[in-house]
Amino acid sequence: MPQIKSAIKRVETNRKANLRNVSQMSAMRTAVKKFETAVAANSDDRTALYTQAISAVDRAKSKGLIKANKAANAKSRLTKLNK
Repeated sequence: MPQIKSAIKRVETNRKANLRNVSQMSAMRTAVKKFETAVAANSDDRTALYTQAISAVDRAKSKGLIKANKAANAKSRLTKLNK
């Protein structure tokens, strides 16, 4: 554990950011998985789940959690599944 006050604050800030990032990534993965299971089950709410999944991917990209190419790849894959 750091002794310097600013380093102690930095550790706490990093912990909070990590929790926020993990939560955001989990939400993105959950939205994508819900859409994929709806497609596999041929469910009626596919389009709503599709828009939620795309939104979650875009949100993760805008926050810097995933890179632009990964987001584009994920959106392309989800769009193919939606057709």
